[in-house]
Amino acid sequence: EVHLVESGGGLVQPGGSLRLSCAASGFTFSNYGMRWLRQAPGKGLEWVSLINSDGNTKWYADSVKGRFTASRDNAKNTLYLQLNSLKTKDTAMYYCAKARSRMASSDIDVMGQGTQVTVSS
Repeated sequence: EVHLVESGGGLVQPGGSLRLSCAASGFTFSNYGMRWLRQAPGKGLEWVSLINSDGNTKWYADSVKGRFTASRDNAKNTLYLQLNSLKTKDTAMYYCAKARSRMASSDIDVMGQGTQVTVSS
């Protein structure tokens, strides 16, 4: 059974940093693209970052470009999202999701339970 478990969220002041992790199991992690998504209170799901299976090709939403960095360690079956220069508008539940192919732009078929990021002074 496929499992994705996010961790690393928390409360941080504006301008601060966090590192989110997503531990994957139940599938060959290195064969699939992955995504980070988020959902702010009262808003819809928004994609944050896409990373292909080899980790060499990545995309970022304009709202996080230059501040967030996605990476993956295929040997550890783990996806990461480094969040820097955090803003109050980054407050959201953050989810990792598995794509259906090596291309992270393909449809997603599994999403984790999420980790909460709260940016507040």
